Amino acid sequence: MKQILIIEDEPDIQEILCAYLRNAGYCPTAASNGLEAIDFFRKNTFHLILLDIMLPKLNGYSICRLIRNESSVPIIMLTALDSEEDQLKGFDYLIDDYITKPFSIPILLKKIAAILRRTDLEETDSHCLLYKNLSLDLDAYQAALNGTTLELTVKEFDLLKELIENQGKVLTRSMLLGRVWNYDFLGDERIVDTHIKNLRKKIKEDYIETVRGVGYCVEKIKPEKI
Repeated sequence: MKQILIIEDEPDIQEILCAYLRNAGYCPTAASNGLEAIDFFRKNTFHLILLDIMLPKLNGYSICRLIRNESSVPIIMLTALDSEEDQLKGFDYLIDDYITKPFSIPILLKKIAAILRRTDLEETDSHCLLYKNLSLDLDAYQAALNGTTLELTVKEFDLLKELIENQGKVLTRSMLLGRVWNYDFLGDERIVDTHIKNLRKKIKEDYIETVRGVGYCVEKIKPEKI
């Protein structure tokens, strides 16, 4: 199910958007201000963002700039600002579409579907994730270092993939448990430490950094997909 982040401070608009998106088969999450939105974005994976401009704490342009420094997730600006200057500014921040209020819900849903179809096609064409001298074949579930295959377990592969796809972000042990093991783990989080230790031995490169008391990350280098 596609995850959509709604960044909108008007409760009525939030409620309407969430209801229609759920009915259309999406999973919406709503943020009421800029700081909350960035927090949600950094802790979750979203397939598309609906972004207002006039927001408390951090405006839509600032949010867009921060997101674009970390992700190419599709962004639709949904705002009452309808001047050409505002629209051009939005596209300068590499948004995917600009819709002014009041807006048509059916047209918005069509635009969302069209953008997600395009990104799905782009992802279908992306079979290999590259990071420095590591390559991850996402179809064959194989990893290689300088062309030499690494004997990774499924969990080790998933853990490495998660770190590379979120490079520059510190992922806590609980986040990694949720994303890689797919459940909320209530026991000993050292299972993550054990897998990281095994990964480091197999990679033999100092790529995975420990952030003491928090979790793990890899240095931010934009991964190439081919």
